[in-house]
Amino acid sequence: MDIHVVRAGETVSSVAARYGVPAGILAGVNGIAPDAPLAVGQTLVVRRPRELHTVASGESVYSIALRYGLSARTLYQNNPALGGRSALYPGQTLVIAYDDTPTRTLAVNAYSYPFIRGGLLDAALPYLTYLTPFTYGINADGTLLPLADEWLLAAAGQYRTAALMHLSTLTEEGRFDNARSTLILEDADAQDALVQSILETVQARHYFGLDVDFEYVLPEQREAYAAFITRLREALNPLGCPVVVALAPKTSAAQRGLLYEAHDYALLGAAANAVFLMTYEWGYTYGPPMAVAPLTQVRAVLDYALTVVAPEKIFMGIPLYGYDWPLPFVSGETRAESLSPVQAVERALRHDIAIQYDAAAQAPYYHYTDRGGREHAVWFEDARSIEAKLRLADEYHLQGVGYWNLTRPFPQNWAVLASLFDIETLL
Repeated sequence: MDIHVVRAGETVSSVAARYGVPAGILAGVNGIAPDAPLAVGQTLVVRRPRELHTVASGESVYSIALRYGLSARTLYQNNPALGGRSALYPGQTLVIAYDDTPTRTLAVNAYSYPFIRGGLLDAALPYLTYLTPFTYGINADGTLLPLADEWLLAAAGQYRTAALMHLSTLTEEGRFDNARSTLILEDADAQDALVQSILETVQARHYFGLDVDFEYVLPEQREAYAAFITRLREALNPLGCPVVVALAPKTSAAQRGLLYEAHDYALLGAAANAVFLMTYEWGYTYGPPMAVAPLTQVRAVLDYALTVVAPEKIFMGIPLYGYDWPLPFVSGETRAESLSPVQAVERALRHDIAIQYDAAAQAPYYHYTDRGGREHAVWFEDARSIEAKLRLADEYHLQGVGYWNLTRPFPQNWAVLASLFDIETLL
């Protein structure tokens, strides 16, 4: 795999010719049209096909995969232009193998809201070990808030993607509330009822495991939270179901703040089968303009986490989005707009702005002026920033990565992932 940074005057065809790859395949890998305009500074993922197949009448994804000894998932991974869909036409060219065949296996999780578009979900599922529908919250009486997850679970099953039930302290209003965690951690009857509901839901909906995300837990409930995770693991592991716990991004055990103090990496790392480090949101809606997941900060969290949690138990979080901040930034007033990496590139193109790259943060950014004369700062992810994060996961020998979240399209992410890793399949 190569990552090409577009220069002035370049086109998909000229870049394809430079690397000796078909323009249609280069476009498909990057999720763009062969005649799509390119922004200066935009990245293109270049994968060189080693073996191609021309579709004949009557052939299907499954028959072609069988012919070459591949799984349908692998054929979809090699041909992102299919979008995970099985429709083929005679004469269509499919990639059977690339020169950059990966050798290391990585577990890949991704979170999704139920309102995700079907095409976006289908395109992502072949690249996932786990899909985690977001979220089962907790009612004021301790019972589970329902989640319309049926279609997500059905889709995951079609692509041999395991599903994790997601439990959080999200309320009916969609906010994290430590009153809900307090209820569960301090009321034995409420905890008993919740654990029973979780067991019933996991079994009835055939979830592979459980992902727990209690945020803003009171500091004095640090040990009680770890004990609750231990109880869940002891209840679910006999069913073959692992328990994952989400952790706020800490760089030391002494880190202060309501988001961090009850997330004891050592205790929770021992209590759960795996941990998910939420290594993103340094740049966020109400904060000053900066990268969402600067590599220096992500590395610092991993350096601390690995002092108390084994690497084979760690999932590293990766964002699939960016932000657009109107300037000047005013603390408490400025609100950034969330946008996909695709939208970020389109915005740079529309305003004829060259995309820059911050080598320290390992993230792309640019500034532009809107029609009203107001300046904006945009930070997002591209193929370079994703490669840097995935290579960090490899460097630290982590079990896997977890993406937040699938509702923002980012085709290049999957191209980079598939070029670097063989994605673990459990079903």
